[in-house]
Amino acid sequence: MSNFQVLIKRLDPDLPLPKYSKGGDAGADIFSRIDITLQPGERALVPTGISLALPDGYVALVHPRSGLAIKNGVTMVNAPGTVDAGFRGELQCILINHDPNESVSFKRGDRIAQLVFQKVERAEFVEVDVLPGSGRGESGFGSTGS
Repeated sequence: MSNFQVLIKRLDPDLPLPKYSKGGDAGADIFSRIDITLQPGERALVPTGISLALPDGYVALVHPRSGLAIKNGVTMVNAPGTVDAGFRGELQCILINHDPNESVSFKRGDRIAQLVFQKVERAEFVEVDVLPGSGRGESGFGSTGS
């Protein structure tokens, strides 16, 4: 596993910087900048109090936290969220409460999501009249028998 530098601007000096909870973790926890309660089925844009500058050729993917999903039914509407290298605004997470009966509350400083960084390749799009064949062909969802 290699390291690279991510420049970070703390928009809220009282919140912690993203951090890896355990050695070997792929995702670094990020935190809520606000107190918020999500009613059943409700979604909200939750600010994190940080902005990033990624090196060219990298992306930050914002993933839901599995503990919030299993314990509270909370995930992200656009999972994973994509933070492009050129974006400099505040990171915000679109959280949704899928629990049909219970509301869920977050306090300022609670862990709400995690950042995973990846290298990216840019594609060159080449238009053709016919695509080469494959074993799957044009079969769609469920075509592998599962």
